[in-house]
Amino acid sequence: MFKEPGGAMHGLPNDPLPPAFHKLAISNLMAQSAEQLTLAAVPIVAVLMLQAGPGQIGVIAAVQSLPFLLLSMPLGLLADRMSRKKLMLLSEMLRVGALMVLIAGLLLDQISVPMLAVAGFFAAVGTVGFSVSAPSLVPALVNRAHLAKANGRLELARSMAFAGGPALAGALIAWMGASTSFVLSLMLSLAALGFLNQIKEPTRQAAPERHPWLELKEGAHFVWMHELLRPILITSVAWNISWFVLQAIYVPYAIRTMGMNSSAVGLTLACYGAGMVLGSLMASKIVARMTFGNAILLGPLFSVLAAVVMALTHFWPAPAVAGLAYFLFGFGPIIWTITSTTLRQSVTPNSLMGRVTAINMVAGTGARPLGALLGGFVGETFSDLACLLVVVAGFSVQAIIIGFSRVRALNSLSELQESSQE
Repeated sequence: MFKEPGGAMHGLPNDPLPPAFHKLAISNLMAQSAEQLTLAAVPIVAVLMLQAGPGQIGVIAAVQSLPFLLLSMPLGLLADRMSRKKLMLLSEMLRVGALMVLIAGLLLDQISVPMLAVAGFFAAVGTVGFSVSAPSLVPALVNRAHLAKANGRLELARSMAFAGGPALAGALIAWMGASTSFVLSLMLSLAALGFLNQIKEPTRQAAPERHPWLELKEGAHFVWMHELLRPILITSVAWNISWFVLQAIYVPYAIRTMGMNSSAVGLTLACYGAGMVLGSLMASKIVARMTFGNAILLGPLFSVLAAVVMALTHFWPAPAVAGLAYFLFGFGPIIWTITSTTLRQSVTPNSLMGRVTAINMVAGTGARPLGALLGGFVGETFSDLACLLVVVAGFSVQAIIIGFSRVRALNSLSELQESSQE
């Protein structure tokens, strides 16, 4: 064992992760799986049982996304003011309550589009609370040498849920009825609560009482003035805009121009989840074999490569090529998520962790509607090739931003020890 400045005890890099983290990781897997099952099941139920059209599905999706924009910052502030374990427990309990309402509505034949939207909203509030708290809790449970490994485990759970949740939800509803998917989600959420409750969270020194606006301003100022966190934030915004430009144009392009049917489109989209899973599994080995700065660059560079591969479908309209592009979009950016989260945890004081996590979440989710609107405009106004070139240009911008920042010069996280001490 060795000590870093400030007296914190840390294990050697090959030590196993502590039991408390394993409980957090299992809880995260259960919670992420419950979220993805619910997100996939809600629109399926709306269409099959309520004959909902695109407009109603759009309203449901919009309502479900509101908590990420409206509540990430307040919940991030709460994560810095109270026990993060307690906030995660309350958040997951909110998801449990929303799922119970949906199940009751189905069993009593009272399900409706407004009920799906409102229940989805409260389930999403639970997701936001869990999502801002979990990365903030990791540094309290895991030593610095293991942060990348721990974040990789958490992202692997998210990737597995992302890849398997939609397919499982559709199969359950088709085979066993509409309520089955929500029942399984409820069981997973209750299991997440059980594992969360077993975690012993280290105590933190109580922060002095201050006006919430001052605390939020402090978090935003810290991120914007930090020479490593600022380019990561801007890169995230540019990536999300570019990604949602692609999401807005891809399905019409794949069906009308490439001639895919719905099954082929679904398979190409599933390649994204497959890439995320493989990237999560390989992240720790990849990070160990190169400088930390170059490991962070992998995600943005893979995104450019993926965008170029997608543009090639204009000349080679094969579903396999589009699937490869989506695979690369999953593989590289998940390594970015793991490494950028690890860097953020390493340089952020524990007292600011929740707010800094929330700021990055708001930046990413806030950029998505802008990207979707831009994609819709470009898709309606210009040719398919022009749309694909806009996507390539957007992902090139995010790679340039991070590539010319100081982040690239990082050899290892040990360089950041002094800046991360409170």
